[in-house]
Formats: sequence, structure tokens, C-alpha cells
Amino acid sequence: MVLGCTILGAGAQVLIKLGTAALGEHPTLLETAIGIFTTRLLFEGYALYGISTILLILALRKGELSLLYPVFTLTYVWVTILSVIIFHDSMNAFKLAGLTIIIGGVAVLGRAARQ
Repeated sequence: MVLGCTILGAGAQVLIKLGTAALGEHPTLLETAIGIFTTRLLFEGYALYGISTILLILALRKGELSLLYPVFTLTYVWVTILSVIIFHDSMNAFKLAGLTIIIGGVAVLGRAARQ
């Protein structure tokens, strides 16, 4: 369930990034707030965040916070991968090392939880 949260959260961030193009160059706080409800991609992005939050709440009811929340950080991994694919963001050795550390940390925590 938490893995689904990470994927939904990453998708939400991509939709929000895509939706910001409709806000113009320097939107005010009010224009941004209105844009969340009137710009389809922004609305869909925040809706995905809502669904992701609901799934996280359900997962936390029976799971350990000390294990589930680090797994939730895999959202950073998905966002980076999607950003490289969709937005053609750069990937370098430092980003790759950071992603490796996150994945390794989650793997270590998962293994420790089983013992």
C-alpha cells in the first residue's frame, strides 16, 4: 500500500509541475489557489496527493511508522526518474548516488523489520 502511495505521490508532483505552466510567469498566492481548482492538471495532481494521503493513513493504522515512512521516501526516487524521462532533467553521479543511498536505506530498514 505504501509503495502505491509513493507512485501516486510521484505522479501528483509531475502533474503539478505540468499544471504550473498554466499559471503564468508570476502568479499571486490567490491566483495559485484559484488555479488549483480551475487548472485540470493542478487539480488532478492535488487529487492524487489526497488519494496518496488516504492510502498512507490506512497503511499507518496497522504498520510501523519507523518502517513505513522511510519507504514513503521512495517517492523521491520515482520523481527523479520521471523528471529525467518527462522533463529531461539531468542525471549525474551525485543524483545517482543519492538515489542509491535512499533505496539502500529502505532495503536495510525492510530487512531489519523482518528480524
